Amino acid sequence: MGRRRKSKIGPVEIVVVGAIAAIAAVPKETWILIGVIAVIVLIVFFAFKWPRTSGESDLDVSPARPSRNRAQSFTESDADEPVSVRSVRGDGEFKMPSAPAGYGKARWIYPGESTEVAGVSIPGGMIYVGTRLPSATGRNDPGLIDPSKPIASRGDYRDAQMGYWPSYGEITPSARRAYLLWLAEGRRAPDADIGFVFLFFYGLERRVIVDSATDSAVRVDWTAIAAEVRRLLSIYGESSNSFRRYAGELLDWMLIANHPARLYSQPVPDFTPSSELPMYLRLALGQCALDGVPVPGPLALAWVQCDPRVGLRTAAIRCKSQFDALFQERYIATFGDGFVLPRNRTKLKYVYRAASAGLQGAGEIRITFGETPDVSVLSAPLKKLQALVDEVTKALDSYSRYLGRNSDSPDALEGVVELPASLWPQAARDAAETLSGRIGTGMAMRSYGELLDDFGGDATMPRAKLRRFAEGLESLHIGMEPNILGGARTPKPDDKVVLFHIPEGEQVGYTSAVYQSALLTLQLSSAVAYADGVFSPNEINHLRIEVESWVHLTPSTLRRLMAHLRLLIAQPVTLTSLKKKFEPLKSDEKEAIATFMATVAQSDGEVSPDEVKLLEKIYKALGIDAKKVFSDIHAVAAGTSTQPRGEPAAEGGGLRLDRARIEALQRDTQKVSALLASIFQEDDLVAEPEPPAPEVDKPIVATDSLLGLSEPLSTFARTLLLRPSWERSELEDLAADLELMP
Repeated sequence: MGRRRKSKIGPVEIVVVGAIAAIAAVPKETWILIGVIAVIVLIVFFAFKWPRTSGESDLDVSPARPSRNRAQSFTESDADEPVSVRSVRGDGEFKMPSAPAGYGKARWIYPGESTEVAGVSIPGGMIYVGTRLPSATGRNDPGLIDPSKPIASRGDYRDAQMGYWPSYGEITPSARRAYLLWLAEGRRAPDADIGFVFLFFYGLERRVIVDSATDSAVRVDWTAIAAEVRRLLSIYGESSNSFRRYAGELLDWMLIANHPARLYSQPVPDFTPSSELPMYLRLALGQCALDGVPVPGPLALAWVQCDPRVGLRTAAIRCKSQFDALFQERYIATFGDGFVLPRNRTKLKYVYRAASAGLQGAGEIRITFGETPDVSVLSAPLKKLQALVDEVTKALDSYSRYLGRNSDSPDALEGVVELPASLWPQAARDAAETLSGRIGTGMAMRSYGELLDDFGGDATMPRAKLRRFAEGLESLHIGMEPNILGGARTPKPDDKVVLFHIPEGEQVGYTSAVYQSALLTLQLSSAVAYADGVFSPNEINHLRIEVESWVHLTPSTLRRLMAHLRLLIAQPVTLTSLKKKFEPLKSDEKEAIATFMATVAQSDGEVSPDEVKLLEKIYKALGIDAKKVFSDIHAVAAGTSTQPRGEPAAEGGGLRLDRARIEALQRDTQKVSALLASIFQEDDLVAEPEPPAPEVDKPIVATDSLLGLSEPLSTFARTLLLRPSWERSELEDLAADLELMP
């Protein structure tokens, strides 16, 4: 029998057995943990080692680096930056690329700069771009252009797709595309949804109100922002009252934020139409009252044009430049340097009403002005200005109607004559100045056609326009014969006209009976002198001396009669033509006129032989016996004293007039004036009818009454609406100013 072999156990077996024993000793919970770890390792392993069709790719995760702006807003946060994830090709190394443009803290794009969002190039700047620009509410500012927001491929800014308080982060992707396109096209499309205009305006408002509060350097943008707001108003102001009001308030803020002193001494800026008196004007007027200085003309003009309580009719709007000039002219004439405003109790305070919802939670945004009163609550100064506005508007009504029919020829003479001469255009003023220089202090003669041609008109101008032309010349101290204003017929183009100087402040009366009677005497005398067809030098000199001897006439009347005499010498009136005018009169009426001629001859206290001969010819022309001349002369002289011509009696160094003779002459003048009016009325004296005038313009703005309330209560209510909150003392002062307190 063989012997049994003994088994051998090597080192490997011992290790295996030991490992098994150790594993068996491990608790169950440990095995579960190890299994979970193994599964995770396998998942990661297969995720990285899965076969690829081409190349390799690695994930590069890097924090986005925001583009820093030069002047950060005080609302920007230091929270963690957003990250950008992008795919890169290479050898698996990690790289740190820049974040996409616009991501991170918002950046203000300065005026004149360009930027690009979603492939759209936006010129001009003045927008915020970025992913974070907290507002007072904690949310992003509604005007912030956030590049991380989805943007549609199409959008139409003409579609109405915006709410009342739009926000770029909350509008639709197509609305974002439309907004970017509107910006890219220069923000000038007039048919764009007004919501896009407000969205852009929110950024301007934030820049002015918020950023400027902590960084004064931001104010360098204000000039460009103000110009942009005015440009937007010119496009969208008429179609949106809301935008017009908010834009006007922002302009006001930029004007008065520094609380400048004595605004009334500065040039008055332009204002946009508004339903409220601009704060700039309220401050300037309040400073006038506080300093006790008169309201200057330009400031008063801005007041009436911007205060909604002032009624401006069509003429004031259509003829704005003429209204502005005439208002200041009449304002100075009425009030001198201006009227002084009372210093009332209501204090001026400006509460800014923001358009952007991002500023709604910032509390009351206001400026106070110390003791400066709010004179806009007063009604008495406004009544003075309204009366002046009505006066100026009435003076422009005719020209306004002309412009309504002839808007393409505002400087034609037919339209110009409807204006006061001080408002004539430069060409007409130059012509008047040349004519005045030619006249000097004497006279000048022109043909009627030449005169109108000098002023850009022609001889076909209607008589009504010619009358206004003559009125304009007289206001420039230039008189004209024939006296169109006194009823003379319209001259023909080749007829002569005599132009003469009228001293400043002198009134020329040409409708009085005294003037008409003297004119009749001069015409009859010149007709008799020209009876032989020739004016001799002696006859001309005699007529001149005759006129100068009529001491009962004023210097202005004598000056016009001298001009008329020169016209009669150039274009004589025949005795035959005068006889025809006397033919309809009865014999006693003719005798009354003849007696009047004898009275005129006696006006200087002496009747010369030449005057007697002239009277005899006039009597014959009237069909009266010439022998009556002597009896009429003696009848006039009976019971009165005379002074020899050339030797007036001195009394206190002056001329002593025979009052009794002058009074008698005036009585005779009144008796004969009615006869003269019927004899010498020209054929075309009746003015040509003008086109029927339209109905009286109604004021463009509302009256003072609000919902039927009295004027003080209406003003009280309007003032309350200017601010969201009032202190009791402020309301008491306001009520006292309006005399509403018991």
